[in-house]
This record gives sequence, C-alpha cells and structure tokens, in this order.
Amino acid sequence: MNNTYAIKVIKAEISALRSLIPKIKSDFSRGVSEILRCRGRLVVTGMGKAGIVGEKISATFASTGLPSLFLHPAEAYHGDLGRVAKDDIVLMLSNSGETEEIVRLLPKLKEIGTKIISITSSRKSTLGKYSDITLELGNIKEPCPWGIVPSASTTAMLALGDALALSVFQKRSFTREQFAFYHPGGELGQKLLKVKEVMRAGSANPIILENKTVKEALMVITKCRAGAISIVNTKRRLVGIFTDGDLRRHLREDVNILSQPIKNIMTRSPITISPDSLVAEGLRILRDKKIDELPVVDKHHHPVGMLDVQDILDVSK
Repeated sequence: MNNTYAIKVIKAEISALRSLIPKIKSDFSRGVSEILRCRGRLVVTGMGKAGIVGEKISATFASTGLPSLFLHPAEAYHGDLGRVAKDDIVLMLSNSGETEEIVRLLPKLKEIGTKIISITSSRKSTLGKYSDITLELGNIKEPCPWGIVPSASTTAMLALGDALALSVFQKRSFTREQFAFYHPGGELGQKLLKVKEVMRAGSANPIILENKTVKEALMVITKCRAGAISIVNTKRRLVGIFTDGDLRRHLREDVNILSQPIKNIMTRSPITISPDSLVAEGLRILRDKKIDELPVVDKHHHPVGMLDVQDILDVSK
C-alpha cells in the first residue's frame, strides 16, 4: 500500500499550523485581554466541523476554570439564544466567515450587546467585518482531491483555539489544586478515596520531640525528603508542625535559630485531619487555608501521617 497521499495530508496540516505563527499579533493579544476581563461566560459557537472544534475549545476553557458553554447556532434560533447575556463573550468559528447559521446570529448578538471574537479565514468576510476582534486563519487549502473537506482548516482552527485558551490560562492565577478540582474523574474517584490511602506514613512521615533543636528537626526532614515535620510531646501527642516556610520566615528574623528548641518556633495546634476522612475534604482544607501540608492524627491525637498537596495532585494524574 502506498502511503504517499497520507503523508501529503499530514504535511498540508503541518503547513497550515505553521502559517498561523506570523498571525499571532495584536488582535490575538486583544482577544486574550478581552477574555481575561470577561465578567460572564465564554460562549463558543460554530456549525458542522467548526462546531465540533468549538465544543473542544469550550471544554478546554471550562477545564481550566473559565466558565464556558457551547451554543449550537441552529438551536440558538429556537430558544437557546437565551443562554447568552450581555456580560458574555461569544467566540464564533467559521472558516469561510459566511456560514448561514453563524451570520444570521450576528444581528441578535449585537442587539444583546455581547462582545464577539471570531476565528475565520479573513477579516473581510461577513463574520470578520462584524466581529469586535477577528483572529484570521488565512487562506488554508484543504488537502482532499476536491479541496473542500474540512481538514487542514479545522486543524488550524483548533490550534488557534487552544493557543487562545492556554494563553488565557497562563495569564490567570490558576493553581494545580484548582485544576485538580475541575478534574475529579482524574483523581481516582477522589470523593471516595480516604486520606490514609495517599498520606505519607512510616519513614516518610517525620516526627520529632518538642525539646529537640531546629537543627535536629531539619536533619530528620532532610532524611525523609519531606517539606514538614510533626512535633510531639512526651506522650507522642501532636503539639505543633514545622515547615520549610516556617524556616524561611524565622531565618529572616534570626539567623541563629538552629540551636533553639523546635517548640520555640513551631506552629502550635495545627489544623489536622483523620486518616478516615476523604481526600476531597483534605484538599478543601489545604486550598482554603493556603497550606501545603496537613498532619494526619488518630483518635488519640498521635500523628500517623502527613497529607501533602503534591501527593494529592500526583494521584490526580
């Protein structure tokens, strides 16, 4: 079997992607800025293959924490236009810029007062002319024998949509914890997973008596390759926690803290969690309190583990 034609198709799509690079200019930057300022949702619409691409772009925005939905342009004229509000931004996809279902939405969207960003071949098309911001694809030739089957153009459209979504994502203060929150299915059923299944225990859970020095505590932390250590009294009950962040903060005040008892500078009465609690609860505490480690204690308040935000995110992959 001769694969020459298949290679030709792939080369055509690669060429289409490369042609986008010089088009990433001021209009693209304006599009990113407009979406960042959006007080509503990003509504994505497109017909046919462009609509399928639009659903994926909308899903990418939503998965990175920006409220987004896909609006079918034909259904919009049968009541679904009510999904669009003035504070929304509508991202419209049409390679030709003349797709009937897309073009006839323009007057209604203008009436609502929503901003329109388009991805289309030319700003001279009907869609391009009436958009607030036009992201041009350029004249992309489809590699099929008749030059009409959407392939290279939809590949370019998807890539430009991804570039837009991820550029917005890069500009926002969106943490890995927040990303994990929007991907619960990727967290091995996090809502049913218990803390004891993911916590650091045994030799990976550093513990030290409160009368030991900061230097001794640091040696234990280093040996365990941890970011925090649980501090206990003579009854092995948790009385405090000491983290890398605590060390940096105290070093700014006193560089000679290594010989001090760890109890002098530890964080007393830290927030804790039970090993039988759900990981989802632990993640909420870590996120709300803006901390990275959470001591796990049993019913006697003995430290049995440490829940580290990084371990939760690793489970989520």
